[in-house]
Amino acid sequence: MTLFQIMMLGASAYFAFKIYEHIQTLEEPERTNTNKNKNKVNYDKYTSKKKKTLETFSPFNADELVEKASNSIAENDFEKALAFLKEADAKDENNADILYQIGYVYQHQNDYDNALSFYKKALDFDKKNEYIHNSIASIYRQNKEFTSAQMHLRSSIDINDKNAVTYYNYGNLLVDIDNKEEAINMYKKAIEIKPDFTEAKEELEKLL
Repeated sequence: MTLFQIMMLGASAYFAFKIYEHIQTLEEPERTNTNKNKNKVNYDKYTSKKKKTLETFSPFNADELVEKASNSIAENDFEKALAFLKEADAKDENNADILYQIGYVYQHQNDYDNALSFYKKALDFDKKNEYIHNSIASIYRQNKEFTSAQMHLRSSIDINDKNAVTYYNYGNLLVDIDNKEEAINMYKKAIEIKPDFTEAKEELEKLL
């Protein structure tokens, strides 16, 4: 299982919850460096122009745009999802859920710098979101910044100590830093919480 697939275990659960939450409140492939640079965005510059360009956007409100983006993500159309989410961000500034999903799309496109930037921005507005901490940790692990990754995984556990995916991710990180004994404990904890967690069982078997 790739690093991004690991992160998606948690992210997919987060998106599912957010789609459900939205419904309840309706009344109210690796890219080349060239492609990656093409996708980069100067966030400060982008933010400063948002209000000036609102009149050029679609008539959909932010919630409708997020729903369209979620549908595009489900169809693996990440370019379209990003367009919907950027417009939603312009119409609903400082919304942690929107910022998080923008980061998610950038991460899927292997644009880790932009992904981390948007994840951190999301965390500024939702510091108790375990999924954001998990996603940030996944990028730090990708960049071999293991201390920072460990810090965010610990924060995620402090927020919710019943999330099996967090323990699984933590176990993978501990394997990376050759702390197999603690990794075994993390995998066992993940399986204790989620007995049918096949990936955790497979990784545990490798260490026993």
